[in-house]
Amino acid sequence: MDPEGSTIAVTGAAGGIGGALVRELVARGAGTVVAADLDADGVQRLSDELGSGQVQPRALDVADEAATRELVDEIEREIAPIEVFFANAGISTGSDMETADETWRRQWEINVMSHVYAARTMFPRWIERGDGHLVMTASMAGILSAVGDAAYSATKHAAVGLAEWLAFTYAGRRVRVSCICPGAVDTAMLRAGTGGDAAKASAVIGGGDVLAPEDAAIRILDALAEDRFLILTHPEMQDFVTGKAQDPQRWVDGMARLWARSQALLGG
Repeated sequence: MDPEGSTIAVTGAAGGIGGALVRELVARGAGTVVAADLDADGVQRLSDELGSGQVQPRALDVADEAATRELVDEIEREIAPIEVFFANAGISTGSDMETADETWRRQWEINVMSHVYAARTMFPRWIERGDGHLVMTASMAGILSAVGDAAYSATKHAAVGLAEWLAFTYAGRRVRVSCICPGAVDTAMLRAGTGGDAAKASAVIGGGDVLAPEDAAIRILDALAEDRFLILTHPEMQDFVTGKAQDPQRWVDGMARLWARSQALLGG
């Protein structure tokens, strides 16, 4: 993927990895970047910072399929066809089996169904035009797991599975799919539940240095330049992925020990 001159949409763009992706896309010469987020003020500030001519801020609830279609229709009608769509929005609330169904549903809607809505909206257009690229943000929790958040682990596993299915199903129709699995990136989501301590949050995750969002964005776009499917912000996490696949029992036993340590660390 070469962003130069392209029209690109990024959801979850008001901060964190999404905001960093917008900045890096602009730095790499993207034509127009549509920065979409439920936080309308946040994407407006980003547009003011980077230039409203290049960054178009839009309010969007990614869990609303009709709103996603309306946004894409508007951009393609008034600006240009979208060539790359970063389905980046996601949430983590902390959950277990007793957490209210509404929390589970909300994570499912945002962490999984928003990707389905993006694909439903974009794929027919891209197939007709002969090119397009969907970039889905999942998580290392979608390959490994996240201690302390059952819904996040389950929905991110679903997102990785969906990305893989889309990638091989539509490869013959010139639609590309990539799946980003961030490790510990210093975002509001990482800090949530740990008193704002990113290093403590990383310890709970169980490996990898805390990466600045700007550095994560550079690694992501470098990987997309190679048209890679699976993108790890922390390449060293590949060892964890391999270890889990080779010995699932050892992996679960290790995660049980990590859960016990995290409870002690967080005072649970």
